[in-house]
Amino acid sequence: MEPVDCQRCGNRVLVEKSSWEHTTVQWSTDHPEVICEEYQQDPSLTQRGARVGRCSALRESIRKAVLDGRIPVPE
Repeated sequence: MEPVDCQRCGNRVLVEKSSWEHTTVQWSTDHPEVICEEYQQDPSLTQRGARVGRCSALRESIRKAVLDGRIPVPE
């Protein structure tokens, strides 16, 4: 797993790609709503399993890390 910092809030997560479609994320905190603006605006986003797909800033940060080659994607 590789570290990725959210470009908006700076929260650090560990990321691994199993494919272009599948992303595994390990959070460094159990309470991202303390840091993340999007989670503060919508508390339902803190439910397990919803965190990555719903935070647009984190999703974009991960996408950039993949495109920059920092997160390898198996072929």
